[in-house]
Amino acid sequence: MNYDYIIVGAGSAGCVLANRLSANPAHRVLLLEAGGRDWHPFIHMPAGLAKLVGKKGVNWDYDTEAEPNLEGRQLWWPRGKVLGGSSSINAMCYTRGVAADYDEWAAASGDERWAWRNVLPVFRRSEGNVLGGNEFHGADGELTVSPLRHHNVLSQVFIDAAVAAGHARNDDFNGASQAGFGYYAVTQRNGARCSTAVAFLRPALARANLHLHTRALAQRVLLDGARAVGVEYLHAGRRVRAEAGCVILAGGSINSPQLLMLSGIGPAAHLREHGIAVALDRAEVGANLQDHLDICTLVGSTQAVTYDRTNDLAVALRFLLRRDGIGTSNIAEAGGFMRSRFAPDARCDLQFHFVPALLDNHGRHRLPGRGYTVHACNLRPRSRGTIRLRSADPAAPAAIRANYLGDAEGFDLKMMIEGARLSREILAQAPFAAYRGAPIFPAAGVDSDAEFTQFIRHKAETIYHPVGSCRMGADAAAVVDSELRVRGIDGLRVVDASIMPTLIGGNTNAPTIMIAERAAQLLLAG
Repeated sequence: MNYDYIIVGAGSAGCVLANRLSANPAHRVLLLEAGGRDWHPFIHMPAGLAKLVGKKGVNWDYDTEAEPNLEGRQLWWPRGKVLGGSSSINAMCYTRGVAADYDEWAAASGDERWAWRNVLPVFRRSEGNVLGGNEFHGADGELTVSPLRHHNVLSQVFIDAAVAAGHARNDDFNGASQAGFGYYAVTQRNGARCSTAVAFLRPALARANLHLHTRALAQRVLLDGARAVGVEYLHAGRRVRAEAGCVILAGGSINSPQLLMLSGIGPAAHLREHGIAVALDRAEVGANLQDHLDICTLVGSTQAVTYDRTNDLAVALRFLLRRDGIGTSNIAEAGGFMRSRFAPDARCDLQFHFVPALLDNHGRHRLPGRGYTVHACNLRPRSRGTIRLRSADPAAPAAIRANYLGDAEGFDLKMMIEGARLSREILAQAPFAAYRGAPIFPAAGVDSDAEFTQFIRHKAETIYHPVGSCRMGADAAAVVDSELRVRGIDGLRVVDASIMPTLIGGNTNAPTIMIAERAAQLLLAG
């Protein structure tokens, strides 16, 4: 069957693209998703994210290769395998980074359309902020952004403690200034998760020109010489070939480079190792991988106010009946941004998320007792990793080598130590006095840089922001150009977080939605 557009991946970017491109009834659009529909109730109840950890039916459930600078550990990388992608399983924090992040993209791509002054209107177009619009926010977009309906008492204590430690209070991380501590705005509508599947895809599915196939695993992009002409995918046990005038990969920073390589587009020697015919030798496909590494500080609580031991049935019933209470919490309710003493420029370089519960190994390891957790991540890591094929089998997971703490200067490790020290400093402030129990991680005696280094190598984990593996750039080596066209192949684009030249200073879901909005504008204009 012939289409105008085939979109591979119904995640944060793919749902936006499907909505925008199918708005014209003359366009025939096929949307492919390897996962299933977003029916699971834990997806839509925000606090249900804690229960989604073990739900492999909505998660690609990736592990990295052994990380040499993290004691050879394989780190778990959960990514959404469901309509809405990772926007259906994330903590819903709506942050964009800062102006200089996008001005950096504009310089890297050679295209001022990616500069802050030009992407801010794109952000505002998508946003439906319940507090209303202003110069920074949109009020009429499909993506509902709202304040949390429920806060744990400890989340306010954390904000007060950060202020006591000398940091500013900030009521809007996406406003005039990012620096400071406060509550996160969240992608929620009426207390429920507002994923891109809810916001963008669900309204578009009524259109006769939009066709959705779930449980459809892409096998390869079909090429006719140097032009993409369609996609081969596995659906309902059979191989299907669909043709299109334009193929758009929106699978994310792992799956998009993997599919390019399976299609013969990538580092030639690597493709030949797996018996794949080389259609286009592109060394940087799967290179330039970046992620926010995160370190958690855990302290016991002397009061039974945390989320460690809740009545799950009562929480769910209250959510269903009233759309309020703990069920509406994103768990990571409060946080903040700050500029460390090592910051090379005026931007914040550390981000914090506070969780009023003990969180170890992504919540997969349940600790006894009660407590609270502070996440700290280095916003602008210098280490770079790779995505590579494990085999030529499209069902086999890619080999993820994040190369955390792998920069030659050791700057990333220094930043992680700083984040852990500052977390401890905030938790030591007076507002926590009535709740503070014994330290859990790191132990009370950990104080020297060497001891913090050992702690970080043993406990650091991802905070789920991989980007960059199909880098956008003005240089000939970049995988995509400033219009997200794959260099050397006509009719093929990549539209997801993999095109980011550099990580933005914050959570990556909102920027991914913006990228899809911008790509749709480019496609419809040309």
